[in-house]
Formats: sequence, C-alpha cells, structure tokens
Amino acid sequence: MFGLEALDLARIQFAFTISFHIVFPAITIGLASYLAVLEGLWLKTSNTLYRDLYHFWSKIFAVNFGMGVVSGLVMAYQFGTNWSAFSDFAGAVTGPLLTYEVLTAFFLEAGFLGVMLFGWNRVGPGLHFFSTVMVAIGTLISTFWILASNSWMHTPQGYEIIDGRVIPVDWFAVVFNPSFPYRLAHMATAAFLATAFFVGASAAWHLLRGRDNPAIRKMLSMALWMALLVAPIQAFIGDLHGLNTLKYQPAKIAAIEGHWENVGDEPTPLILFGWPDMEREETRFKVEIPALGSLILTHSLDKQVPALKDFPPEDRANSTIVFWTFRIMVAMGLMMILTGLWGTWLRRGERLYTCRPFLHLAVWMGPSGIIAILAGWYTTEIGRQPWIIHGLMRTADASSGHSAAQLGFTLALFVVVYFVLFGAGIGYMLRLVRKGPKIDEGKETSEGGPGQPRTPARPLSAAEEGLEDGETDTLPERS
Repeated sequence: MFGLEALDLARIQFAFTISFHIVFPAITIGLASYLAVLEGLWLKTSNTLYRDLYHFWSKIFAVNFGMGVVSGLVMAYQFGTNWSAFSDFAGAVTGPLLTYEVLTAFFLEAGFLGVMLFGWNRVGPGLHFFSTVMVAIGTLISTFWILASNSWMHTPQGYEIIDGRVIPVDWFAVVFNPSFPYRLAHMATAAFLATAFFVGASAAWHLLRGRDNPAIRKMLSMALWMALLVAPIQAFIGDLHGLNTLKYQPAKIAAIEGHWENVGDEPTPLILFGWPDMEREETRFKVEIPALGSLILTHSLDKQVPALKDFPPEDRANSTIVFWTFRIMVAMGLMMILTGLWGTWLRRGERLYTCRPFLHLAVWMGPSGIIAILAGWYTTEIGRQPWIIHGLMRTADASSGHSAAQLGFTLALFVVVYFVLFGAGIGYMLRLVRKGPKIDEGKETSEGGPGQPRTPARPLSAAEEGLEDGETDTLPERS
C-alpha cells in the first residue's frame, strides 16, 4: 500500500486510532474535574449560575465519555491483533497494569456515572456531589495506570527476563519508574488546559455573536484563570520532563533538537527552526542561538547535549518528525501563556468580555490544547523509536506479522468508520456547545426512570435533550 511495509502500516494504524482516542479522555479528565468544581461552588454559594453551567457541560461530558469508551476498546484489542509479539514478551507487566485500571478507575466511574448524570433529582445534594467527585477521581486514576504502563515502556525497571519474557519482580519499581511522575503530571495538566481552552473558546464564540450573559462570562473567566495559573506550571513540568528524558533517553533529546554533532568543548546551540535531514545527517536551513541548547537542557553553559551522531543510525528516531512536533507543542504552550496574560490585562476596566480581537483569539485557541497533546504524544512515541520498550524490544520485533495487504485494508476500514462514527459524535457535541447554557434552566420535569416517560439507559442519554429551541430541559432544579 503506497510502498509502505507491513510494519509501517501497523504503526500508522495504531497512531491513527490512538490520535482519535486520546482526544476524548483528555477532555473527559478536564470536564469531570470542572463539573466537580461547578457543583461544589453551587452547593457553597447557592448561585444557580453554577448549577446551570453544570447541567450544560454534563451533557457534553456524557457525549465525550461515550466516545472515549468506544475508541478505547479498539486500543486494547490492537495489542493482541497487531502487536502480539509485544503482548507475549511484556504482557506480564502491561496486562496487569491495564487490569488495575479497569478494576479501580473504570469500575469507580461506572459505579457513580449513572448517579452523576441521571440522579440529580433522585438523590440528595451531598450524594450527588460525591458521585461527581468520584467520577472525576476515577478519570485521574485511569490516567495514573495508563501512564504507568506507557512510562514503563520508556524507562523500564523492576523486571527480570526469564525464558524470553519480561517478568515483574518489583511492582513498586514497575509503576513508579523514572519517567512516570513527570509523564503523569504533564498529561493531567495538559488535559486540564485542553478543557479550559475548549470551554473558553465556546464562551468567546457566544460573546462574539452577541450572547452576553452571566453564565457565558463565567465560563470565559474560569477558563482564563485556569490558563493563567496552569499554563506556566505546565511549562515548568515540561522542563523537568525534559531533564528526565535527557538522562534516560538522550537519543530522543538529540532527535528533538535536530542536533547532529558537538564541536569541541563548545556548549550546544538551540536550533529554533530547520529541517533535519536523516540521509545527509545534518539539519538544513537552521536558525540557531549559540549555547542556549545547553542552558535549557542542562541548566548550565559548560555541558553539552548528546548529538545524534553519538548513536548508531539504527538507534536514531526520525528527527525530521519529532523536531517539528515538539516545536508545535511548545508554540501552543507559549500561546496559552500569552492568552492567559492578555486576558488578565483585559480584566482591568472589564474589557475581557468586549475586546473582539481577544475573543477571536480565544476561539482560535479552542483546539490548542488538543493540538499540543497530539504533538506531545507524537514527540514522545516517535522519539522512542526504534524501541517499543526502550532498550529491551525493538518495534520491528513486536508486530504480529500480518501482511501489508491485510493491514492496508484494516487501516482503510478504520479511517472510514472513525471519520463517520466519531465525526458524527464530535459534530453532535459541537452542536450542543453552539446551543449554549440556559439561564435558570431546570423546571420540575421528569428525568425518566421507572414509571416515567423515559428511562435513561446509557451515558449519551444525558445529552439527548435541549437541542431544539423551545424544548424543555430534563435536568430539574433540586428541591
């Protein structure tokens, strides 16, 4: 297929499916915590504005959660279908970690999700808030186990190889491997930022169309406070993550920097832009700043950063790709910081909600968090190549051995199904966003249930109402 080998197609298929999947858990993590904050503020202040925002975003959460579950199932099956050699070699480590995620996080979310989405008028305020908090905690626990498994593949420890298979001997060392704390913090913070800019963009979109009300203003205000506080923290975490990667995966850092060789004892420059050429073993058209690479990556001016030519060609990641995915991620992060700072400056004189250039920027920044997450994952996963488990197993040895024709057919099928299925789901979610929150929504109407006109049976049921003008919302106000 297009001259690609079976291994290339297997990698592309996995990258395609995980690119779709990661969008939904990221927004789910952020929205779950956002909903917990909204309900907590409503209980504390009795301000119905927070209740109305909770009702509105819970519908979008339900759609997003449903799509995340469906796309996640595909990821689990692919380990057995396309990467069976990897599963056979490392399944004793990765299998239990994913099982722990199901036993702790998924069961916790599933146990309280129904109460959160459909129990608004059926349980007391305290129990409902507790359910929302449990769902939020469940999303973070899920992140914990998934990142533990992924991080172990980057910095494996706590194992022995017996009879050609990885056997865990110290689960604490397996879970809390050297890169895990940085990856966990980086991903969780990225999810919060992605959600904040999604919420802020929806508010700015409504303001630009003349829909100015307290709920819309509160959405934008909360989103920008999150950006102002968390985006700089994310930059700090990213710096720590980079130092950790330099220690344990120096070849990845060399590929990210497009840095081919050191000159004498000179400090390493920072290449801002350029085109790493893997065949010519140089970065063409480069624009660099002397010594800044050493300062950023080693926090000194007398240490050098490892260069790509320090490693055999077969052990080098594709610098052409990761060089640019990393810079896209950093650019999005810098734009987030600048957006938060500009928003803070506009709060003076209450210009935040009326400055149209800023509102246009906020709309355009809506997908910035997702773009940064995807670029970051491409950087870390492509940068790990040619290893699927760093230093232990090469990606070429991990596949199931399917033919290129088989993988090409399934890849094409995935592309069609994913764009139809998840394209419709994303379109529906954006339609809900365009509808916007209702002020003082929640009349005393039925939520469904035994003996009622409608019995919710799935998470998406929570988002089926409120799309057409004049419809009655079925999320009632508490008594």
